[in-house]
Amino acid sequence: MWQWLSDLAAPCTSVASIRDRHSWNGEDETELLGLVAAKTVVGRFRFYHINPPVGELIEDLHWSSGLKMRAVARSVHQFQSALRWQTRSYSTGVVRRRKLLTNSYFGLAHELPNNAKVGRFMHPAVYGSRALSFNAAPVTNGDIHKEGPLVEYERRIVAGELVDGDACQVGTLRELQRLYDQLVESADVCQLDRYATSRKSARSRWLWSRFIPQSSNASPVKGLYLYGGVGTGKTMLMDLFFEQLQCSWRKKRIHFHDFMLNVHSCLRKHQGVEDPLEVVAGEISDEAILLCLDEFMVNDVADALILNRLFRHLFNNGVILVATSNRAPDNLYERGLQRDLFLPFIAALKERCVVHEIGSAVDYRKLTSAEQGFYFVGKDLSSFLQGKFQELIGDHEAHPEEAEVVMGRTLKVPLGANGCAYFPFEELCDRPMGAADYFGLCKKYHTLALDGVPIFGPHNRTAAYRFVTLVDVMYENKGRLMCTAEGTPSELFERIVTIQQVAPRTSSRSRKNDDLELCVDNELGFAKDRTISRLTEMNSKEYLEHHAAALEENNSHEDLNLDKTVQA
Repeated sequence: MWQWLSDLAAPCTSVASIRDRHSWNGEDETELLGLVAAKTVVGRFRFYHINPPVGELIEDLHWSSGLKMRAVARSVHQFQSALRWQTRSYSTGVVRRRKLLTNSYFGLAHELPNNAKVGRFMHPAVYGSRALSFNAAPVTNGDIHKEGPLVEYERRIVAGELVDGDACQVGTLRELQRLYDQLVESADVCQLDRYATSRKSARSRWLWSRFIPQSSNASPVKGLYLYGGVGTGKTMLMDLFFEQLQCSWRKKRIHFHDFMLNVHSCLRKHQGVEDPLEVVAGEISDEAILLCLDEFMVNDVADALILNRLFRHLFNNGVILVATSNRAPDNLYERGLQRDLFLPFIAALKERCVVHEIGSAVDYRKLTSAEQGFYFVGKDLSSFLQGKFQELIGDHEAHPEEAEVVMGRTLKVPLGANGCAYFPFEELCDRPMGAADYFGLCKKYHTLALDGVPIFGPHNRTAAYRFVTLVDVMYENKGRLMCTAEGTPSELFERIVTIQQVAPRTSSRSRKNDDLELCVDNELGFAKDRTISRLTEMNSKEYLEHHAAALEENNSHEDLNLDKTVQA
């Protein structure tokens, strides 16, 4: 054991010397592996004991050589990981052919001899990798030595969690893998590790910039902008990429709606500052150098005017953007007010990101076992929906409630109980409400009953926009929607078209008839496909089962916390 530890510690000094220095008397030699690097300061390295009592300071060791200090940090980090994995349960099996065991923590690949016994750890960062085998897009042998989204994608295919053979998704994964590899190689230059960088506060940075001109710190690594049709797996692929990133990195994954709400909130907080956007950008980059935004779309003039200056500061601070969208960069905020002020942002986006289209025509949401679920078609179904609502809340009594939304505002809920809320459509989508209100609802209620969703057209265009936003927010928060509607999801939006979909007029088709039948709106016309797709998935068997399982798990945690509170 000690010989192995000494070999593992190279080029560090002998582990035995550390043992002697601390007069270690523990019977279990693996306890020494619990000396884990927890804090690095100039000229000092601290060791903490991770076995009980947690956080016990053993000793401060001082080195003058930064190189030696980093070597010790790497070795001790390996000790820590070895101890953590040793405590995990695992099962053994026989490898019948030569394979590679990939360690995603250290980027090591160990070749195993034939018939060698291997332990399959239940730790999420350790797994066996095999050559990718689908015919649609074969992967070179070199990819087997990698870790990252491409390897994880193959693992999920083997596990039956994903459908095999989508060449468009594999092409996108290669772009994500390229970005992942570049991030790993340039982690130090990009200052991704939150524990290895010394950063000034955003206000301090802004204050110094008033006196000393600040040079651009743009990242050497370009981000990635993914766009394509609805249901093609953009969000899934970005989440898969995000999950493979190191936990210690400064990273953030957030829906674009939520991101902009946070920006507006921070701008109000910094009112009176000469350039509040610079301060806000500093706060964002302090928290996350790698920023992953899902469903990037701009249909609000306030957001459009903010984005150019905000991202100019973010890119100058070294932020790397990964975004998904239904629209190509050149089509963002198309025909919007004062779009000329938005165009510099598009140019900066294309300069700082690799733009990649997912060309798949498959809507994977519609491949689920689509059932009627909680989507009921028909008119005058209020009594029926109220009965279903009562079944969900059980013995709880429904009564008017209030839900807190952003900036101290509250939203009145007509009926609420047991994590479920009931709304007539007019009260939720025919009033001046936005994403902030819907996010507030989803934080308090896991299920929303919506009565009387109409067919959308020119007369209720704004209500259609709010309904689209509501579905986006609920889908992002994995909420459950129970509603009655005048038609199927496709029928609700059949009158909403883009300008490209409008047929040329003939003598038999008058302008008056066109105005009565169709609502020509490019943004809404693009958004409707996403909403139809999501409504279909939200009423599938798989989605509802996942929601029920998550709800049961959450209730179990709440019961456990309640028992602990009572015992205390």
